[in-house]
Amino acid sequence: MISRESFAGWYRHRFVWVAVILAASAGAVVLVNSTGSKAEPPDLQAQIVSRMRTTLEHTDPGQHNHAGHNVQQVAADGAKPPVVCGVRVYGYEPTQATVLADVQTVYGFHFCGVVERKRPWDVAVKLAGAVILDMTTEPAGIQVVEATANVTYVDRLREMFPDKYAQLALKEALPDSEMADARRRYDAAAGL
Repeated sequence: MISRESFAGWYRHRFVWVAVILAASAGAVVLVNSTGSKAEPPDLQAQIVSRMRTTLEHTDPGQHNHAGHNVQQVAADGAKPPVVCGVRVYGYEPTQATVLADVQTVYGFHFCGVVERKRPWDVAVKLAGAVILDMTTEPAGIQVVEATANVTYVDRLREMFPDKYAQLALKEALPDSEMADARRRYDAAAGL
């Protein structure tokens, strides 16, 4: 039979035993996960989105000078105005690429705002449209799809984009989450 004193001693130290059991269980889980698993490959789509956004935001706004916009080249303090972009990737080539270094061409959409202090997003200069990034050069080359006097935007898009990506570009622009993020980052950069 169990005496009252031995039961009281065990009961008093029950938290120690619970901690020992939990520590052993956690150690076993860590050991199993670290020895038998391989590292997950990085998300290629997310890497392409990040590279596309970074490329467009670090490019001189003059290179975005399309659709008749005359972008202010120098801010009041002498620095180039920052650009905040939202992007959407429609696809890339070669389609079988598994790492960013293998991607040669990216087809997507950009919607950028040129930041001016205290100027709200709604009245900021915007640069938007389908875009192709040449990832074989450093920095990546940017080619914006534009209409001309003789060629409509849709026809030009179909000339420059592979058909499967052109069809997407005609139907879809930025997802709501990307638009909200671009607007939030613009407001922060503009000091609003």
